[in-house]
Amino acid sequence: MDNLKQMILQHGVVLSNETLQLDALLNHQVEPRLIMDIGKQFADRFRESGVTKVLTIESSGITVAFATALELGVPLVFARRKKTLTTDGDVWAERVPSFTKGIVTDILVAKSVLRDTDNVVLIDDIIANGDAARGLIRIVDRAGARLAGVGVVVEKSFQAGARTIREQGIRFESIVRIKSLANGKVEFE
Repeated sequence: MDNLKQMILQHGVVLSNETLQLDALLNHQVEPRLIMDIGKQFADRFRESGVTKVLTIESSGITVAFATALELGVPLVFARRKKTLTTDGDVWAERVPSFTKGIVTDILVAKSVLRDTDNVVLIDDIIANGDAARGLIRIVDRAGARLAGVGVVVEKSFQAGARTIREQGIRFESIVRIKSLANGKVEFE
């Protein structure tokens, strides 16, 4: 998607050789038309997989996952990072580190919304080391659901996350692949 690449170049901020801030278009402020276009792209890529649920993790992946779920006509489920007063007590839970937050958190999905009859696609905004994605994959496995694949908007291919998921034989789709953030410059594949 050339428009996404242009927006990344225009609005992305390279914070280090490993960190790209996309607050102005994807993570904090959201460009609705862009998000809907990306959701359509993911829906087109996974439509033939018979997806029954789109799964993401709060919070940055929700908008893209919502757009994908809307295009596919299926429910969106997002893993919570905190238990609330209304959280169903019977949950699938995994402990995962967050590259961007620099902390380890528990992610929770109520068993009532993810079952062994589901065919799930995971959608997220960006992948670095892949810890969150692998945590969601483990939740899907523990639920007995089928995993149709993983889709991320931005893959930082110079980090191991996407590669480790592909090595598991899991279908992995990215909209944009970044091969380097060296010297404060975004370089696409």
